[in-house]
Amino acid sequence: MKISFKKISYLLLMILGMNIAFTSCSDDLNVTPKDDDEFLSEVFFKDPSSYKKVLAKLYAGLYVGGNDGDSSGDISGIGGDFSSYLRLLFVMQEFTTDEAIIAWADGSLPTMNTQTWTPNNEFLYGVYSRSFYQISLANEFLRQTSDDKLEARGVDAALKAEIATFRAEARFLRAFDYVQLMDLFGNVPITTEADPVGFYNPVQKSRAEVFAFVENELKDLDNSLKASKANEYGRIDKTAAKFLLAKIYLNAKVYTGTAKNTECITACNDVINSAYSFANVPYRYLFSADNNTNGSQNEIIFPVVSDGNLIRATGAGMSFIMHASIGGSMVAGDRGMDGGWQGIRTRKEFVQSFPDETGTADKRGSFYTNGQTLDIDAVGTFTNGYAVTKYINKKADGSPAQRNDIPDIDFPMFRMSDVYLMYAEATLRGGAGGLIPTAVTYINQLRTRAGATAVTATDLTLDFILAERGRELFWECHRRTDLIRFDKFTGSSKIWQWKGGVKNGTSTASYRNLMPIPATAIQANPTLIQNPGY
Repeated sequence: MKISFKKISYLLLMILGMNIAFTSCSDDLNVTPKDDDEFLSEVFFKDPSSYKKVLAKLYAGLYVGGNDGDSSGDISGIGGDFSSYLRLLFVMQEFTTDEAIIAWADGSLPTMNTQTWTPNNEFLYGVYSRSFYQISLANEFLRQTSDDKLEARGVDAALKAEIATFRAEARFLRAFDYVQLMDLFGNVPITTEADPVGFYNPVQKSRAEVFAFVENELKDLDNSLKASKANEYGRIDKTAAKFLLAKIYLNAKVYTGTAKNTECITACNDVINSAYSFANVPYRYLFSADNNTNGSQNEIIFPVVSDGNLIRATGAGMSFIMHASIGGSMVAGDRGMDGGWQGIRTRKEFVQSFPDETGTADKRGSFYTNGQTLDIDAVGTFTNGYAVTKYINKKADGSPAQRNDIPDIDFPMFRMSDVYLMYAEATLRGGAGGLIPTAVTYINQLRTRAGATAVTATDLTLDFILAERGRELFWECHRRTDLIRFDKFTGSSKIWQWKGGVKNGTSTASYRNLMPIPATAIQANPTLIQNPGY
C-alpha cells in the first residue's frame, strides 16, 4: 500500500483551534510526496502554519476516515465512513463481546458478532490499514521536522520549540497505533522515521518486541510532552502517556508473558496525582454533547474530539455510534439526533451484570427496553436485544447540541475512572505498592456517582473488577481487551448469546484471542507470518 497526497479536499477541524486544508489520497504505505505541490513537500512547509496542519491531520484520523468526511477515504478501497479509526475500534472491541451486537449484514460484519471472522474480513483490513496509515503519516512528519530540515528552512527558535511539542505528540499517537496493532494482531512490523522511504517489506516483530518499543517511547516522551493539562483541550500531554503505560503494563502478561502489575500501579499513581481528577458530576454528563465543558473534562484525559459544525462525517466516529444505536420505538430526537440506523444493541448477559434492568439501582445501566426483547432470537432484528442510551447528543442541562446529524460528544478514549479500576485490578493481581483500602475507596467513588451500593474489601475480587469495568466503561472500546486479560473472551468460561454463531452461545477456539493478519496485507508483504489457527 502506498500513501501519496495528490488531491486537495477540505476538512475544518476545531481540535487545534484552527481551520485547515489538507491534501490526501492513498494506495499504499509509502509516504513519499510525488511533486512539489503535494502535501508534506518542501513547498508545503514554506508556510509556518503547515506543521500544525499535519499534526491536526494525525488527530483527525482518530475520528474521520478522509479529508472530506465519509466519501473519499485515506485508505484505498475503503470509504471514509468505514475506515474511521474510532468506528473500527468500536467494531473490534465491542461487537466481538457481550457488550454489543449489530443487526447489519454488510459484508463480513456479522462474523464480528459471532467470533467467526477470517483473514479476508474487510473490517480487519480496515483497522490494520488505518493504524499503519497513521503510523506512516507520523513517520513522515518526524522526518520532515528533523533539526537538519528545520535549520535548512530557516525556522525560527520559537517555532522550533513549538514543533518539538508537535513531534512528541506525533510519537505518542504513533505509539497509540502500535498498541492497537499489538493488542489486535500480535506480531506486526515496526517502522519509524529512521527507516528508508520507498518500497520495501518491513520486518515483522514479535508482540514482545512491539511492547518494548512502545514502552520505551512512552517513557521517553515524559521528557518532551507538555505537562499535565498544560496543552490545548483534545491534545496529548504527559498524563496521557502515563495512562497508556499503565494500560500496557496491565496487559503485559498477555502481550509478553510477564506480568507488570507493580509498574502498572506506579503509572496509575502518576495519573491519579496529575492535574486530572475524578469528575464529581452525574455519570451521564461524561457522555453528553458538552462533556468538554460540563465538568467531565476534568476526568477525560484523552478525548477524540467531535464537533457537529466542523466535522462533516455522518458515518464516522461518534456519529456512527449514535445513529447505529437508535431504532425500534426510540425517538431519535430524544437522543439529540436526526434519525436512527437500526443497528447496535447489547446482549442479555451484559444487561444481567447490572442489579436490575431499569438503571434505578445503578444509574450506569442505561438501557432502552420499550418494545425491545431481552433475548436476541434474530441478530438482524433491532428490537431483539436492549438498546443502549449511554451517549446523548444533548448538553447536560438538556439543551440541544449544535446539530442533530453529527454529534458534539467527545469520545472518552482515556479517563480517570479507568485508572481507578486499573489500580484496583493490579493491586489484586499482586502488584507491589497497591493498597486494598485505597482500591476500595476508588471503586466506591465510581459506585457512589452511579448510585450503586458501596463495596468492602471482601467484595473486591477479580470477577467483581471485570464486571465493574463493564458497568463503568461499556461502549468505550475496552471490553475485548479486558475479557482476554481475564481469559473469558474465547473458550467456555464466559458464554453470551451468539458467541460462536449459535443463539445461546458456545465455546470458541483460543486462537481467536488474536485477530488474523489480513490476507491483503500478506499479499502485499509475503514475509508476514499469519497468526496460528488462521
